[in-house]
Amino acid sequence: MATTRRKSRILDEMHETARGLHSAGLISKRRMGEFEALCHLNVHEMPPQKIKSLRERARISQAVLAAILNTSLSTVQKWEAGDKKPSGPSLKLLNLIERKGLEAVL
Repeated sequence: MATTRRKSRILDEMHETARGLHSAGLISKRRMGEFEALCHLNVHEMPPQKIKSLRERARISQAVLAAILNTSLSTVQKWEAGDKKPSGPSLKLLNLIERKGLEAVL
């Protein structure tokens, strides 16, 4: 599986802003930790069967997974059928679910 780690100027700027908000007491230590974890999460591509397996292990429907990931039911269906690949925040969240379980994103 390919692992990707993208470095972007926008992400760097967002991270700097979040650190400033944390320093000012506007973001809790817990939320800052969650933000750090998402920013530094190495992600790998997620094949269709793996997505289905993660969902079934969590005992949730495609519709519930779609709601958790803030995407549409048809998108989750296409991921599981191999017609589409998750990317961006959805891929990061799927990787986080794989590593830490569904509770990590709820």
